[in-house]
Amino acid sequence: MFTGIITDVGTVRTAEQRGDLKLTIGCGYDMDSIDMGASISCSGACLTVVDKGEDWFAVDVSQETVSKTAPGLWAEGARLNLERALRVGDEIGGHIVTGHVDVVANVTSAVEKGGSIDVTIEAPRSLGSGIAPKGSICLDGVSLTVNEVEDAGENTRFTINLIPHTGQHTTLGGIAAGRKLNLEIDVLARYLKRMADARAS
Repeated sequence: MFTGIITDVGTVRTAEQRGDLKLTIGCGYDMDSIDMGASISCSGACLTVVDKGEDWFAVDVSQETVSKTAPGLWAEGARLNLERALRVGDEIGGHIVTGHVDVVANVTSAVEKGGSIDVTIEAPRSLGSGIAPKGSICLDGVSLTVNEVEDAGENTRFTINLIPHTGQHTTLGGIAAGRKLNLEIDVLARYLKRMADARAS
């Protein structure tokens, strides 16, 4: 489990196809405090530490994960939002995030308003019931608040407000139309949606 509060931005140093894709990710974490087998959220995808060094860790990214996440994330030089797994007693500053990406969403517009950026994002209508005004959403591992939601045809459009601090301390700075984002709906919304779907069938 994670909270969607990013604690470091890492960089993919190497990406090597060995059956699964093996990544070496440079970071600023104290690696002595991270165990082998630990879970780290990498731009919203929960991955397992399989090797580590003084300022890096390695993960295996399955073809399933590659196919279900935003393009370009797992290439050399890519920057990733990092968060270590939640421990008992940690402050939950965002919301409960599982690190399981529901869908790759598309940014349709990003407009500066004051010092912040008003971002409109489009996701499949099938997830629309799990996205609510003033509810929580996780985008590339970042916990954000939904402002407005509109269902339109086969899609659901929603807006979030990106404040300067978030832009400066995550990979979301400079966000623009056309960008693809890993989206995870709120875990409670996921189960409520499943129950509603089961009742309807």
